[in-house]
Amino acid sequence: MTSERGAGAFSFVLHSHLPYCRLAGRWPHGEEWIHEALAETYIPLLDSLYDLQEEGVAYRLTVSLTPVLTEQLHDGDVGERFLHYLQEEIEAAKEDLERFGQQGKEQLASLAAFYRDFYRGIEQSFRYRFGKDVVGALKRLQDEGYVEIITSAATHGYLPLLSRDSSIYAQLRAGVASYERHFGRGPRAVWLPECAYRPAFLDDNNVVRPGLEAFLSSLGLTCFFAETHALEGGRPVGRAAGDVAIGPYAAIKRRYVPLKTEEREATEATTFHAYYVASGEGMTEPPVAVIGRNERVGQQVWSGDFGYPGDADYREFHQKDPESGLQYWRVTGAEVDLGEKDLYHPDWAAYRVREHAAHFTGLVEGLLQEYRAEEEKYGIVSANYDSELFGHWWFEGIDWIERVLRRLADNPHVDLVTTSEYLNREPPEQVVALPESSWGLGGGHWTWDNPDVQWMWKPIHEAERRMERLVRAYPQAGGDLLAALNQAGRELLLLQSSDWPFLVTTGQAGEYASKRFRSHLQRFQQLAAMLEEGPAAVSRDVVDELYELDNVFPDIDYHWFEARQGEAG
Repeated sequence: MTSERGAGAFSFVLHSHLPYCRLAGRWPHGEEWIHEALAETYIPLLDSLYDLQEEGVAYRLTVSLTPVLTEQLHDGDVGERFLHYLQEEIEAAKEDLERFGQQGKEQLASLAAFYRDFYRGIEQSFRYRFGKDVVGALKRLQDEGYVEIITSAATHGYLPLLSRDSSIYAQLRAGVASYERHFGRGPRAVWLPECAYRPAFLDDNNVVRPGLEAFLSSLGLTCFFAETHALEGGRPVGRAAGDVAIGPYAAIKRRYVPLKTEEREATEATTFHAYYVASGEGMTEPPVAVIGRNERVGQQVWSGDFGYPGDADYREFHQKDPESGLQYWRVTGAEVDLGEKDLYHPDWAAYRVREHAAHFTGLVEGLLQEYRAEEEKYGIVSANYDSELFGHWWFEGIDWIERVLRRLADNPHVDLVTTSEYLNREPPEQVVALPESSWGLGGGHWTWDNPDVQWMWKPIHEAERRMERLVRAYPQAGGDLLAALNQAGRELLLLQSSDWPFLVTTGQAGEYASKRFRSHLQRFQQLAAMLEEGPAAVSRDVVDELYELDNVFPDIDYHWFEARQGEAG
């Protein structure tokens, strides 16, 4: 960035996450999720970013990679099976090309050739441009200053609903360790899974449970992101905090700890600034900043009413060819039945991408200039999205990101920044006490804690306490004991994944998610039972067999699960 500043800053934040699905099935649920995301999102995004770099475009992008996704992307076996997946897609497109040609369907044949060339290009990039190393390709962009990669909890565990501080610490500690191993440095920022935050509170035993910011601070993580309503509805430090229910659907109630800090000016919070976070005893040391998602730019993409992906000329995601599964139709119209969709025209879609990129650039510039004029302050617009929305769900979305980055990099009114660049330049000046919140339905925890999934939480909480007892029983384990304890830790982290209740609640893959949840629970219980029986009962063959299935976080340390209720560090 130059010394001359624009009206404000803009930060793209792409949150990349998939559940652990290595060797856990393929179609319709399982490892194919990774293959599809690689083909349609991650590699096209890398191609665009490397193209921009080679053209000398001074773009900036923040990418959240969950540790469980990073481990899977780095797995060589996953990469080899991805190449098989690409060959299957190429062959399917070639067969469609022959079939449509014989039927005299020229437009469909043209689209089949389009897909054949698309998947061939993805294969070439994966093999040769990035050396079958997606994580390494992202690392190079970070090392050269174009991208900031941020971490998350190890398996995207839903932190506010975990019962033991040992589990919260272990989720985050494993995430930091994975990041350091893959990227050769410590992370500065973190994406809290599902943007789920909770402040300090008193539990039923009158133990003060630290706010999540305390765990982040203890691990050197000094920034996270919150949903819009958490900032705009947050309490500036000094305002009273009573007993508050967690959103309109939640039955949970916390006894929040009154802030022990001096009164500060009661200024309403906004997503145009970063703030330091305080709860319980007050600000942590080092302090932790929060940046809120800008609702206007978020809705411009997410909204079902006026979001870009619903444009008539973009590819229809849900309509697939019954033989090949390839997608040959365009949205056509929101009220048009799937069987009535028109054929897709890539050139029409490309035209709309250019228009929408120009519109979005103007929207960002306008928001920042309006805020500067009204408040006389330098603000930030943080545009936070799931990465997989682009390319996979919204096929043209990666091209749109590239065009937006290109336009904003040349816009004198907007400073394109990574998260840490912005915080270095504009450190927070105010402190805010955030409410308990998430970006789920209703703004609370309902998506992950409702009648359909409440059966999951009791065994999770029992396993948390059981793991603490195992750590206490074996303070200095080695050999087979060490391997078994570490594998128990892996299975507990995988059991805690927010994906399992999410997939059940949304109905996307409820049966699959329930089965996966039970499998990790059974594996944890099997390991715990051996360890509780004594060292002689531990079978290294069983441990190794489970490791072959669930080999994430090779440097896990079971001591991370040591009991620490009421302590974040």
